[in-house]
Amino acid sequence: MEQVLAGLRAAAEPTRLRLLVLCGQGELTVSELTDILGQSQPRVSRHLKLLCEAGLLDRFREGNWVFYRLARGGPEAELARRLVELLPPEDPVLGLDRERLDAVKRQRAAAAATYFRANAEQWDRIRSLYVDEREVEAALLSLLPEAGIADLLDIGTGTGRVLEVTAPRVGHALGVDLSREMLAVARVNLERAGLANCTLRQGDMYQLPLAGGAFDAVVIHLVLHYADRPERALAAAARVLRPGGRLVVVDFAPHELEFLRAEHAHRRLGFADAEIMGWCRDAGLVPAPPVRLAGEPLTVSLWLARRPEPGPAPLPRGSAARVGAV
Repeated sequence: MEQVLAGLRAAAEPTRLRLLVLCGQGELTVSELTDILGQSQPRVSRHLKLLCEAGLLDRFREGNWVFYRLARGGPEAELARRLVELLPPEDPVLGLDRERLDAVKRQRAAAAATYFRANAEQWDRIRSLYVDEREVEAALLSLLPEAGIADLLDIGTGTGRVLEVTAPRVGHALGVDLSREMLAVARVNLERAGLANCTLRQGDMYQLPLAGGAFDAVVIHLVLHYADRPERALAAAARVLRPGGRLVVVDFAPHELEFLRAEHAHRRLGFADAEIMGWCRDAGLVPAPPVRLAGEPLTVSLWLARRPEPGPAPLPRGSAARVGAV
């Protein structure tokens, strides 16, 4: 009961209620919230601190920026959601906040479009070398359960496309990427698609800022060829898998297109099955036979590996013999 009361006390102020409504519509920075509310940054920061301490908002860092969003877990998150639902959408103050939020999202979209245009040519050139992406996405989905995925992690999420594809069959999907520019593109794409069950976080694929055993499925889609230590990336992915969880790695089979290394920063020119499957075993996973999608000249491979379910504890040495002797 005390948790609920603390949450109600924290929310019982007009500006903090406005903050809850705004953060329920997406991830926002302090500066964005300051612009929308028309209040000073210290004042907004104090309100945000109270809401976070009460468990009504989540706070996470992305480089030099800090984002806030409505809390996802626990009784406080349910309270935050219910408070937002109780506020009348026709309220004029909340209506003005929505208009200013829409302006913030348009600015984000414009910045993301500029970055995307600057890089689209090289991405399109690489895409032309392998099979249609829709075929790759269909193969990826075939390796994931159709239902029952509570939490999915997409490592190196880029534009957020894997999140868009998997969102309909997961409870919550998280995309992690080291590039703030790519996260800005992904954030716009997810907002445009209305995918409230998808969130983003800046992070290093070698040192994921996530608890162990937190995900039912992890995807690494066309990212591993950029890694200087791919085996470490796979070990990090395996660490966050729950027992019975699945890791799907999508990348190129071995090839000889040196220009991808010289012009596009590919550290590895594809991967052999034995490499990926060996690294999965080293990380405690059980690999399955790979799936191949032949392209010209690049072939895309999909490798599936599972985290074993815990088995019964082994009997002490000699126990079986003693049981048989009774």
